Amino acid sequence: MASMRVDKWLWFVRVFKTRTQATDACRKGRVTRDGINLKPSQEVQPGETITVRKPPVNYTFKVKDFPKSRVGAKLVENYLENLTPPEELQKLDPAYMAFNIYRERGTGRPTKKERREIDELLDSGISDFDWDDTFDVDEL
Repeated sequence: MASMRVDKWLWFVRVFKTRTQATDACRKGRVTRDGINLKPSQEVQPGETITVRKPPVNYTFKVKDFPKSRVGAKLVENYLENLTPPEELQKLDPAYMAFNIYRERGTGRPTKKERREIDELLDSGISDFDWDDTFDVDEL
């Protein structure tokens, strides 16, 4: 194979859970190549660099090869190279998110309880914050 549809490749290498999600991300302008938005049907070639915006992180991948079908998580590294800078991956760290008080878009204002937790975090400092009460460690 000399090329493959970008939405199909993103799904095959597990960047998105479903091909529909990959297609929607392309349509929303969240998948780019050299700063140009890609349509779902556009072809990608080996050696190209693709940027995928999955808020709050902008992932950067280099296309290595094309799988024949969706691959297991252990085989993904054979088909892509993750070029995402560490600063971007740091945004997924719970301590970073709590420090910057990141809220998902559309969640509205914090509840009274959430506001108290935010104030307590800011007043006490991040080192004193009890993570066990707030987050399930298995989900991290």
